[in-house]
Amino acid sequence: MSKIKSKDPYAAFRLKEFKSFLVIRFAMVFAWSMQFIVIEWEVYNITKDPLSLGLIGLLEIIPSLSVALFAGHFVDQNEKRSLLMKCLLGFSMISLTLVVLTWSGMEEFLSKNQILWGIYACVFVGGIVRAFIGPTIFSLMGLIVPKNLYANAATWSSSAWQMGSVIGPATAGFAILWFGVSWSLAIVLFFAFIALIFMFRIERKPVVNKKIGEPIIQSLKEGVRFVFKTKEILGALTLDMVAVLFGGAIALLPIFATDILGVGALGFGVLRAAPAVGSFLTMMTLAYYPIRKNAGRKLLFAITGFGLSIILFGLSEWFILSIFALFMSGVTDGISVVIRSTILQIYTPDEMRGRVSSVNSMFVGSSNELGAFESGVTAKLFGTVRAVVGGGIMTILIVSYTGFKIPKLRNLEFTDQD
Repeated sequence: MSKIKSKDPYAAFRLKEFKSFLVIRFAMVFAWSMQFIVIEWEVYNITKDPLSLGLIGLLEIIPSLSVALFAGHFVDQNEKRSLLMKCLLGFSMISLTLVVLTWSGMEEFLSKNQILWGIYACVFVGGIVRAFIGPTIFSLMGLIVPKNLYANAATWSSSAWQMGSVIGPATAGFAILWFGVSWSLAIVLFFAFIALIFMFRIERKPVVNKKIGEPIIQSLKEGVRFVFKTKEILGALTLDMVAVLFGGAIALLPIFATDILGVGALGFGVLRAAPAVGSFLTMMTLAYYPIRKNAGRKLLFAITGFGLSIILFGLSEWFILSIFALFMSGVTDGISVVIRSTILQIYTPDEMRGRVSSVNSMFVGSSNELGAFESGVTAKLFGTVRAVVGGGIMTILIVSYTGFKIPKLRNLEFTDQD
């Protein structure tokens, strides 16, 4: 495997298991992102309250934060393939429950309020499952791909993630319009099964952690200590957390689609897909023209551009301009995702991947939900437009401060891994 040249843009594709891994990655992200969009639409349809959209994020962040570090320790102590299969089974059960809850005949047995809280319960349990999925899939990729192909594999893995993020939300918008909420969630369940099927094409992997049975508190301290002493990782996680937390315009898209732009379910799907389209196209370009020089500065410029795009979107009252602003937010985010993914893969030892990924999920993954809650609250208090524009401004200010305070990140370079 190590003889494959890392300068080949399709280098990671030469690995049979990595191709199956990409299918799993795409199917999981497609299913998860589509499910989240359908849930957002159904919840807002029931409540007509922007705060309810923020509550979705809050109910997912509580379990994610609560079990994230434990999940990382557990992942590092166990076989990754089997663990990911269990996570996929858990997600499938959640999807099936949502199909039943939103079925048209269910209103004969449950009130709208009961259905709403049933959806919230599924979101809460899904937060627990997601806390394990992130570190498991990050660790599994490190065992499938040789180190000299980490940068290439990270680009393609991120591209699969973005492709799922493109097609999932767009499919959600069309599916809600054509088939309704329940059948849309049935599509989610179908893709969860696809991911499960492809899991059988990946062999069980050895547990590389030499400290099996290590006390959990000691294990968690070691993982957190590693992240905070490795400034490249700490800086990358901090920047992403800030961008997601204060640039959370995505959580308010149902309001923009229905109340500000007046474009309905179809327009909602287009708006939701626009940033992912930008990210995907950027990542495909970076597979051919990888970032090697001035990676740190390019990361800082990319997230600054993200903040500017969010400000433009918040101020726009024209549908086409709003699509463009979200597309550019995806382009700039795509650059930062590839750089951050490469930093994590290169600087993280194999035996600590689960714990480092869990800290990453606390910084980044949970900030998606916290950002959704923050956006919902600020939109309720100050108005939707002010919430989005203010978030973009905060992103730019904190990125400038972080770049100044962490010179190791600012001066980061990627060397050839051959």
